[in-house]
Amino acid sequence: MRRRTLLTTPLLAVPVLASPMLASLARPALAQRPASGARTLRFVPQSDLSSIDPLWSVATVSVTHGYMVWDTLFGLDQALQPQPQMCERAETSPDGLTWTFTLRPGLVFQDNEPVRPADCIASLQRYMQKDPFMQALGALVQETRPLDDRRWTMRLSRPFRQTLFAIALRNVFIMPERIAQTPPATQFKEVVGSGPYRFLPDEWQAGAHAGYARFDKYAPRSEPPVLFTGGKVANFDKVDWIVQPDPATAAAALQRGEVDLVERPLLDLVPMLSRSPGVRTAELDSFGALGMLRFNQLQPPFDNPRLRQALLPGLDQAEVVTAAVGDMKQFGTSPVGFFSAGSPMATLDGLDALTGPRDMARAKRLVAESGYKGERVVMVAPSDLPQIMAMSQVVQDQLQRMGLNIDFQPTDWGTMLSRLTKRDPVEQGGWSCFCVTWAGLSVATPGSSYPLRGNGAAAWNGWPTDPKLEALRDRWLDAADVPAGQAVCREMQQQAMQSLPFVPLGQWTQPAAFTGKVTGLLPSPFMLFWNARKSG
Repeated sequence: MRRRTLLTTPLLAVPVLASPMLASLARPALAQRPASGARTLRFVPQSDLSSIDPLWSVATVSVTHGYMVWDTLFGLDQALQPQPQMCERAETSPDGLTWTFTLRPGLVFQDNEPVRPADCIASLQRYMQKDPFMQALGALVQETRPLDDRRWTMRLSRPFRQTLFAIALRNVFIMPERIAQTPPATQFKEVVGSGPYRFLPDEWQAGAHAGYARFDKYAPRSEPPVLFTGGKVANFDKVDWIVQPDPATAAAALQRGEVDLVERPLLDLVPMLSRSPGVRTAELDSFGALGMLRFNQLQPPFDNPRLRQALLPGLDQAEVVTAAVGDMKQFGTSPVGFFSAGSPMATLDGLDALTGPRDMARAKRLVAESGYKGERVVMVAPSDLPQIMAMSQVVQDQLQRMGLNIDFQPTDWGTMLSRLTKRDPVEQGGWSCFCVTWAGLSVATPGSSYPLRGNGAAAWNGWPTDPKLEALRDRWLDAADVPAGQAVCREMQQQAMQSLPFVPLGQWTQPAAFTGKVTGLLPSPFMLFWNARKSG
């Protein structure tokens, strides 16, 4: 498997890969054909938009929705440096304790109300209640207060050198104060954006469609767009999201011109699509995704650390990556650890139990010695996400061969997300484990990685408790420079291999597919719709 280089990849030109035509796919039609034309983009997302609250749901599709609808105070450029977005500037006092933020003039929400410092403060505070990086910042905040219509201050108990990086990395979407005051454990129902597109609630039909219209009063910055920074120019009057769980149907619709852009075509279909007339493919996400096995550590049997440890000799990253990428091995990476391969914090230290020779017989013996008594293990999996379903089936087989009594329960992604919030025993509708992928950029650092937290009831679904891991995370947040942070990450990985908040299962990326009429797509771990155009 190749080792990908993250965080240093230059902006990529979208290549033209058309060549002589192969036989087309079978051509089932989509149930509805949305509006066409150069001013409308028809998009097939990687999964259904089941939640419009990108903090309540950490699903990639909800964050993609967020970048359409809301703007951010700061964004990361391709070098992962924070740059102003809605902010005109940010200044810190000589002692590093007081930050003063100034908004750009003329910013308005999509209900035509001005963006105020109170809205920004409330949006930041909502993220500080749940997001792991923003929680670290929030713990230091002693006071925030508006100064006037465009400025506010934030006073810290001690300097935090990663303040702007945290705000930029964690896509803190700015929304009206009344909506931002919704507790993060509760999904808000109203979408009033601050970004280049308006969400059309009357067109949202879960499992089928979502619609967005250009927000005429959005004022983009003047700089060229780079990752999450610069001018977010909306070139479409309308963007239609068309949910299509069947990848063959989505690919056929792209060939026929019924849709313009497919976010995650099945990898097996990519070679054919790249040779189809009028279709192009491009690897837009250089960050990739980290696959992982997540345990419910509140309930048997995975509340037993000896059982979690017993699985390591039998879990095979190479098998999982092959299930995800098939013969397209150039898109996969193994071995990988708890931080995205190719990122500055990535290390293979301490992974011997996971990356050494696989020994299923030893794993089966360790499972028996752990005290496991054949309890039912409910493994949930998303039936409408082909890659995650494939990796789930491989892991299911590996766990069964180790002697676990697996009750494999596929369901659609939206239903699975709701179920994963349940902390009940499996007899009461709970769950035991699941496989998932996490955006590589999000798990590249200890500050931003949801699944690496060990803060118990406040942690991401699975709720691991590991005070040592949390203490190491605090050390990383205070690290003086990159080498110091890397040293802490090596210790964190060794500790994570003991408590196993999750098991890393490999890393991979996937190209998008689109018609030749679409240009200007930006490389990003999330599909971005500003700067993109369509001819004809």
